[in-house]
Amino acid sequence: MSALTDQGHTPSPTGAQPPVLKTSYLVILAVSLCHLINDVMQSLLAAIYPLLQQEFALSFGQIGLLTFSFQVTASLLQPLVGLYTDKRPLPYSLPVGMSSTLLGLVLLARAESYPALLAGAALIGIGSAIFHPEASRVARMASGGRYGTAQSLFQVGGNFGTAIGPLMAAFVVVPMGRPSLAWFSVAALTGMLILSLVGRWYSRYQRANKGRPAASTALRFSRRRVVLAIIVLALLVFSKNIYTASISSYYTFYTIERFGLSTQQSQLMLFLFLGAFAAGTVIGGPIGDRIGTLTVIWVSILGVLPFTLLLPYADLFWTGVLSVIIGVVMASAFPAIVVFAQELVPGRVGMIAGIFFGFAFGIGGIAAAVLGMVADARGIAFVYQICAFLPLLGLLTAFLPRMSVNPR
Repeated sequence: MSALTDQGHTPSPTGAQPPVLKTSYLVILAVSLCHLINDVMQSLLAAIYPLLQQEFALSFGQIGLLTFSFQVTASLLQPLVGLYTDKRPLPYSLPVGMSSTLLGLVLLARAESYPALLAGAALIGIGSAIFHPEASRVARMASGGRYGTAQSLFQVGGNFGTAIGPLMAAFVVVPMGRPSLAWFSVAALTGMLILSLVGRWYSRYQRANKGRPAASTALRFSRRRVVLAIIVLALLVFSKNIYTASISSYYTFYTIERFGLSTQQSQLMLFLFLGAFAAGTVIGGPIGDRIGTLTVIWVSILGVLPFTLLLPYADLFWTGVLSVIIGVVMASAFPAIVVFAQELVPGRVGMIAGIFFGFAFGIGGIAAAVLGMVADARGIAFVYQICAFLPLLGLLTAFLPRMSVNPR
């Protein structure tokens, strides 16, 4: 890992000229690995909902509030963290964020009341708020211009972490009990070490690039058109994240109720969706670099509609197949949306990352709470019947401006 301190630039012999940037895959993979660790711990919260429901006699509404506590905490803080670090980068904030996630996990393992569970979820949200904007910035800095590829590699770590969470819950937490959550603190400590090394690379990068001209902040389109485009992108994230919140928070309950699966079997079904979601993230960024992010956004949001409409009426086998297709297609949108927004508002990488990662968390949290109340009132199957129509918002992509974003 010591090579992290030397990746990302080729200094001139005299030091008089600014460095020539190149793609630093080691750095990107390092933050991607830490994204995996961070999101494993986050996804454990949702994965153990059936366990918490039994132990604390929780309603669907209370389960939704747990997701709300975690995701809204992150959503409120992430744009603020991104805005602040655009002006004053904080290379060593990354391990600090991971430490908050670690504390939240330990609290969840030892909680004896519902308020303590809410506090643990909130600490995990704070960790995410600190981690995501700066880690996304590091990925972009190390991209060498391959912004879509870098965002995909960074985000796929988180998606794989989210996918692995249910497996860890199924084979570790469910058999061993909720206190076994504390065992994952070892992974958090490993992440803190790696992020400390990434912070060193980040600091060296800043020093090496100190003499370079500041990135232009001139808008490519009129302010009015940029604002409209950001609103459209936010609405597309809105549709995607409400749907994914319905899966991450309630899919285990849906498969248990509809198909009579055990808790472990339902978590394996959730893994199918989340694993496919991770694969879709890998695919979306490089394709966006080649054919354009706008095309990827069109296909990934609107193109998933037939499959979401079929899902509530499928048998167990086809539910698994459809969930894989939905995960792959829908996940390809987010790297494209983030890169598109960063190109619309140049020079505000942290703020844009904070807004969209934070918006994703916030919408997911609010949606989880509302959908929990809907499930209590109308049944869990009804949730998927109404969420099936969300991809129709993909039609709003027609209002986005056409532009070429670093074709490769």
